[in-house]
Amino acid sequence: MPHTYAQNTLHIVFSTKDRRAAIPAEFQPEMWTYAAGVCKNIGVGVRAIGGTDNHMHMLLHIPASLSVAKAVSAIKSNTSRWASERGKKFAWQRGYGAFSVSHTVIPAVTRYIQNQRIHHRKMDFETEFAGFLKRHEIQFDPKFTFD
Repeated sequence: MPHTYAQNTLHIVFSTKDRRAAIPAEFQPEMWTYAAGVCKNIGVGVRAIGGTDNHMHMLLHIPASLSVAKAVSAIKSNTSRWASERGKKFAWQRGYGAFSVSHTVIPAVTRYIQNQRIHHRKMDFETEFAGFLKRHEIQFDPKFTFD
């Protein structure tokens, strides 16, 4: 087959270093917009970006020619540098979560990401992230997951 066809839709989640409240509500729209621009520049399609003061969720279409690790690295390094240039003391955690998303649930995941502020009134980041890992049957040790 001469062409490559891929539907790589991923829900990417990562937090600020030590889960610090480093993305104040008034700065979030700028951060999400800048992250979307980084995605566009590296050829990644964006369905949704959102989060809270200590983490970001992204629903992305990653092309077959780009690894998830390279895409996330580009997003994190560029947004971190950009925030630091704006006088924010800012850094992301080392790792990330990447969860595959079926085409049929894209609207539900999009709503979930857009409603992060409401969602996190009831649940903290660590509980949310551990829940993702469990639902996707990913083995993890909490001692090392939230270092």
